[in-house]
Amino acid sequence: MKFNIRGQKLEVTDAIRNYIEEKIGRLEKYFENPSELTANVVIKMRGRDQVVEVTIPAPRLILRGEEANSDLYASIDLVSDKIERQIRKNKTRMSSKNNRKNVDNFIIDFNIDSEDETDTVVVKRKLIEMKPMNEEEAILQMELLGHEFFVYKDAEHENICILYKRKDGNYGIIETK
Repeated sequence: MKFNIRGQKLEVTDAIRNYIEEKIGRLEKYFENPSELTANVVIKMRGRDQVVEVTIPAPRLILRGEEANSDLYASIDLVSDKIERQIRKNKTRMSSKNNRKNVDNFIIDFNIDSEDETDTVVVKRKLIEMKPMNEEEAILQMELLGHEFFVYKDAEHENICILYKRKDGNYGIIETK
């Protein structure tokens, strides 16, 4: 696996680089051709916490994890474990006949502990009315509902948008075409 490691307001030393390559490199065992993949790692400061963000774009699938801790090495450990849990947790979904073509770069015949394998199902469906509104009205609606995201129809462009609250307290919008 190749690594693209960069620091925002932080210098990435050789020791940090080696530790990241060692910890994130453990994930290579889950890929058939790890040499074709590039792990993008961003290290940044958020208050007193050191945040490590890892993105591994695989063909037709993106693995992403972000963890914050006051200790940089603990953040690296946490994000590595988080991505590994994502792979292990979704092993059953990835190996299903319908999804197999989407994850052909993964090795999915690894053993998992019975405690890691939990069968998740959709427990609630909701039908919502798509009333056209602007961003400010959508933010107000989301805050009134107490949700982390809100789906609405943009009044200006008539497309469906997803408003979400970011970890830094700001908002983000995903727009559809």
